[in-house]
Amino acid sequence: MTDATLTASIRTERGSGPAGRLRRDGQVPAVVYGLGTDTLAVTVSARELDHILHSDTGANSLITLQVDGGDVLALARQIQRHPTRGILQHVDFIRVSRDRAVDAEVPIVIVGEAPGTKAGGKLEQQLFTVSVSALPDRIPTAIEVSIAGLALGDQIKVADIACPDGVTIALPADALVVQVAVPRGLTGTDEGEGEQSEGGESPEA
Repeated sequence: MTDATLTASIRTERGSGPAGRLRRDGQVPAVVYGLGTDTLAVTVSARELDHILHSDTGANSLITLQVDGGDVLALARQIQRHPTRGILQHVDFIRVSRDRAVDAEVPIVIVGEAPGTKAGGKLEQQLFTVSVSALPDRIPTAIEVSIAGLALGDQIKVADIACPDGVTIALPADALVVQVAVPRGLTGTDEGEGEQSEGGESPEA
């Protein structure tokens, strides 16, 4: 994962008035904190940050903030946008270290086609993202889950996911990811007919 670079300027004024002026000027109010350091109030370019957040790695993009004469390695978190216009309103940057694992939300991408759906089953995805723990530069863009072997009634749980090296999913092993559910009546009809046949063959009391 290649770091993105973003210039940040120290922000001296606080409050909604100055924040509004910054946004009108194309800047985003932000704070930088973490790793036991003092919190910095900064501003960054809305256009440049939006470009980073819309890249393949999204909110898990490693960002080198150039601030106050030095570089800070960070991840963007608590990203606030305007509810209707989608404009960036505020961002928290969390300081990270390349040799210390961090937590991140990663999307699950389903690949393949489940044979069970051709037999009348319904594909049900229960998890669309997973929490993972990994070194900052090892956070995957997404985790692929193949459903190519799922027959009727089959399930894939967290324990079945093959994670990249150095990545751990921070969810219970038995958490359900995806399954091919058997619709009501798909197998019940055959079972019902079998029960009636057995009943017909039973001797009368």
